[in-house]
Amino acid sequence: MASVVEICNSALNQLGASTILALTENSKNGRLCNARYETIKDQVLRSHPWNPAIKRRALAADTATPAWGFAKQFTLPSDCLRVLQIENYNQDYKVEGRKILTNDDACKIVYVANISDPNEMDVMLRETISAALAADIAYAVTANATLAQRMYDKYQEKLKDAKHADASEGYNTDPTMGPTDIILAEDFLNSRL
Repeated sequence: MASVVEICNSALNQLGASTILALTENSKNGRLCNARYETIKDQVLRSHPWNPAIKRRALAADTATPAWGFAKQFTLPSDCLRVLQIENYNQDYKVEGRKILTNDDACKIVYVANISDPNEMDVMLRETISAALAADIAYAVTANATLAQRMYDKYQEKLKDAKHADASEGYNTDPTMGPTDIILAEDFLNSRL
């Protein structure tokens, strides 16, 4: 079972620093992890439509309406980090603050949700968050700018690999497309021979 402390300790291990027993630990590393973990996790989650973080929700219209420009407003779910899609993609809409403004009476969204339980994340996402945290706290822990840059580079590599693996788990849901309508990379490359 994964935990936030394990993710933080993975980051600290990458820095060659002392690990912690709890986020509330009164040590420099404990205070740094406690202060930075949530922000870094949310940043990584917001950076990509991670499969384990995707949610769908039908929103209820607010009783208040926008001052001008749109007829309706809908409050985003409290766990929404990023709106990915609105069901009726032809409708005009605007995300402002924690509201979606639109002229439609209904609003169904797909969004990136804030995941608080690391066990809901796959291992590559947890490792990416750990690498991001290591990059973020590297200079504060080690006072070594070179190591901080290496940790940032490592984070970028982990992020790229995790995004690739995550994106490969999807499929085309367009019912009008059949298997013969999909162009494979090897078909394209072979056509050039």
